[in-house]
Amino acid sequence: MRIPVSWLREYVEVPFDADLVEQTLTQLGLEVEEIADLRSTVDGPLLVGRVASIEELRQFNKPIRYCRVDVGEGGPRGIICGASNFAEGDLVAVALPGTVLPGGFTIAARRTYDHVSDGMICSGRELGVSDDHTGILVLPAGSAAPGDDAKPLVGLDDIVIDLEITPDRGYCLSIRGVARELSHALALPFRDPAAGPAAGATPEPPYPVTVRDPIGCDRFAARLVTGIDPDAPAPGWMSRRLAIAGIRSIGLAVDVTNYLMLELGQPMHAFDPHRLAGPLVVRRARRGERLTTLDGVDRALDPEDMVICDAGQGGVDGVPVSLAAVMGGENSEMLPDSVDVLFEAAHWDATMISRTARRHRLWSEAAKRWERGVDPRLPLVALERAVALLREYGGGDVDPRVLDIDAVAPPEPVAMPVDLPSRVAGVAYPPERVAELLERIGASVTVDGDVARVTPPTWRPDLLAPADLVEEVVRLDGYEKVPSVLPVAPPGNGLTPTQRRRRTVGRALAEAGYVEVLSYPFIGPAALDALGLPDGDPRRDALRLANPLSDEEPLLRTTLLPPLLATLRRNLGRGLRDVALYEIGLVFHPSPVRTPPPRMGVAGRPSDDDLAAGEAVVPRQPWHVAAVLAGEVEPAGWWGPGRPASWADAVQAARIAVAAAGVPATVRAASVPPWHPGRCAEIVVDGRVVGHAGELHPSLCAALDLPRRTAAMELDLDALPLPGVTPAPAFSTYPPALIDVALVVDAATPAAEVQRALVDGAGPLLETVRLFDVYSSEVLGAGRKSLAYKLTFRAPDRTLTVEEAVTARDAAVTVAGDRLGASLRGG
Repeated sequence: MRIPVSWLREYVEVPFDADLVEQTLTQLGLEVEEIADLRSTVDGPLLVGRVASIEELRQFNKPIRYCRVDVGEGGPRGIICGASNFAEGDLVAVALPGTVLPGGFTIAARRTYDHVSDGMICSGRELGVSDDHTGILVLPAGSAAPGDDAKPLVGLDDIVIDLEITPDRGYCLSIRGVARELSHALALPFRDPAAGPAAGATPEPPYPVTVRDPIGCDRFAARLVTGIDPDAPAPGWMSRRLAIAGIRSIGLAVDVTNYLMLELGQPMHAFDPHRLAGPLVVRRARRGERLTTLDGVDRALDPEDMVICDAGQGGVDGVPVSLAAVMGGENSEMLPDSVDVLFEAAHWDATMISRTARRHRLWSEAAKRWERGVDPRLPLVALERAVALLREYGGGDVDPRVLDIDAVAPPEPVAMPVDLPSRVAGVAYPPERVAELLERIGASVTVDGDVARVTPPTWRPDLLAPADLVEEVVRLDGYEKVPSVLPVAPPGNGLTPTQRRRRTVGRALAEAGYVEVLSYPFIGPAALDALGLPDGDPRRDALRLANPLSDEEPLLRTTLLPPLLATLRRNLGRGLRDVALYEIGLVFHPSPVRTPPPRMGVAGRPSDDDLAAGEAVVPRQPWHVAAVLAGEVEPAGWWGPGRPASWADAVQAARIAVAAAGVPATVRAASVPPWHPGRCAEIVVDGRVVGHAGELHPSLCAALDLPRRTAAMELDLDALPLPGVTPAPAFSTYPPALIDVALVVDAATPAAEVQRALVDGAGPLLETVRLFDVYSSEVLGAGRKSLAYKLTFRAPDRTLTVEEAVTARDAAVTVAGDRLGASLRGG
């Protein structure tokens, strides 16, 4: 929201100091996107000029005018201009040669179209005060004399603040709200633009209206102005303020409603009563009804939408003429020749308007304010201001009758322990200081003993609980007064063992070359289909969100692979060839208990039974770790060929994760989607399968447009037992005995099984065993392979003899032979 400081100064004496204003707003918790000092955007003379004469140059392919413009120099200057929205005698803004306009555009005298152009007649866009580039900025007649400084007249003597308003601060989507905040922070008097008198409801309305749904619309007010001048333009100051806010000037009546929306925060609508055939009816839409809104889009209405209908058409319920609080309809809009105006100001349910705006993807300025909450006391004040402005600048007669259908409930008081702000913030706030700060924002406060009963102002619908009031006290007193104290974790209450394990696993994978990513936990049914999961697979039983961010991803993930593979594909698509990623995150599995949990309030701690019933419904959310990799693990270069990633690297990633968790694991062959059935391994800890690793199935790679042989692993970290105390290793200072052994086994025999047999047979003297060669040849026989291992033997208390080492080697080979049919190669 863009706000000029000059507008704020009408209600609070804000200093013209950009740095002070930015610092103050930031301390108030308002997000300042930018502060533009318009006084410095134009460097050089920008003068008021009167157009003395216009010569039309018709020999060119487009309209060109040679203008003689008086800028108070004794003689007119000749200026070429392509716009045609001004006439002789009009006052315009003229940039003389040497002036630098926004964007670094320097004006110079130059010859063009067979004439010398000695300056430039400027548009609002060229001066940076509006987005309108369709014509020249014509100044109001009599507003200045030729040669006067034009900057104040076009708004270049101001400071513009660009604010990003958070959803809980909807009242700041108005000059009224921001001015009030600045008055609090700077201790300056505040003149409320909504404090003026307003006419109350009369027995007879200016136009008949019926509200059928007081829940969706709890207040509806209207005023009528007749006989206005349809050609009367909005005053220049109003058009400039609308332009700064990014709102295009349409016509006086509509401009007045937009202006008051910015000033007060009350969206309004202007109807042409002559385009209405009968009374207005405010109701919910009927299924099948349609409305063409002011943006020209034909919209199918939803039964939850609120609409304003013309009961003179389509029977008692009428035909929709406005999508309430979001956008009006084409069939009732103000036309250029409209002479009567029916102003409507109402109060709508914020939740209903928010859903309507999202359903129709219609993010109007009105809807933006309604979904954040609007002061229900504003309708009559806004109408009073609207009819006064319209009559002042457009003439006409104001109908003395006033419609006001009011069913607004008063704000509920909130009880708060008076010492709660002090306990939360760690700053001493005496009770009288708490009351003073809350009264400053417009609340009424009654302190009774240790409890403060606070009734929030009507413009603060966000103040619903004691925590909201605490935030206001801390914010208004100053966040900078809250000490930055790092809490001390009591002994034993630091990181939990599972937290330490997750950090250790993540650090181990990062040290192995994997890059951590964080993905959204949302997936779609298509992602599970691509994984090739069969019916009945637990990973297919995914929770569906009631209000998903995207209709394409309405499910909570049951496996980390879909979002992780999407991240891999995105990186590959951006030109990265060798990618290794990992993620540690939660997956979600539905609880078998599907009954609704009991309703638990916030007044006190729920009972143990209620907590247990609630916990039983919460989905199980174990922590998983997953890794994916594609491309080369070892790059190629002058030193030799590279090595592409394979299933073995995924298995190694799983080994790294399990080892970092401090538990031993067994790796064995498996066949589980979405892995390749012949290149998949399952990771077993204490006899329980905790994950899988290997090469992804070719159909999955093709479906997700991933490289062939993309590998992945995923483990359930919560399924890993927490390790006990790790004893210090015993080191032997005696020399080792190194023996290599090559065993011939069946080609289908896993190398890990052979290694396990060697370890079991070698006994306590075996220190390490490592596979260093795999060999297959017709010499070995069909379906046979050779596995070569390096065995390291060492005794803790003596130097081994050759006989002891060979005896241990032979024992290991014997066990491998008995268990797996292995035989010594060449033996």
